[in-house]
Amino acid sequence: MALETLLLVEDDELLATQTRRALERHGLSVTLAADAEQARQCMASLPTLDAAVLDQNLGVDNGLDLIAPLLTHFPQCRILVLTGYGSIAAAVAATRRGAHNYLTKPAGAGDILDALRRDPAQMESLPDSPPSLQRLEWEHIQRVLDAHGGNISHAAAALGIHRRTLQRRLKKRPSPVQFERERPERN
Repeated sequence: MALETLLLVEDDELLATQTRRALERHGLSVTLAADAEQARQCMASLPTLDAAVLDQNLGVDNGLDLIAPLLTHFPQCRILVLTGYGSIAAAVAATRRGAHNYLTKPAGAGDILDALRRDPAQMESLPDSPPSLQRLEWEHIQRVLDAHGGNISHAAAALGIHRRTLQRRLKKRPSPVQFERERPERN
């Protein structure tokens, strides 16, 4: 699939500018939006759109909420969700809503374009080693949080913990380095 036009929705101004420049060097016409409202305005004004890169956490907005409107306006649009808070639960939620692929930050222009062009059926299989207890807890919390529309109070009640306890656990999210340690060495 040839990609010519792309909508980048990112609330971090510096990251958005750097990503936009890098994608433009690859020959794409990039439209930038900083939040969900700007993204909806861009959707209304763009005649065509080949791809969209959405930050999952846009301040008070959730980038996943933009997937359905994007696919309504541009049914052939390939959508990539980028986030600094990667988990299997969040990736599943994104793909169930219609995202083509999901990447954790930081991701370079090459990674983004590869993820948009790659066939999801050809993705890597799951790792051979089981995830750590810390990762399983994090992913369970993400599933419950997603099931309650991101509402921390409702998610905490469903988990049987206090709201502040859940907030503390969310702040202590496992780092990508810890996730990398779980992968077996490849020879």
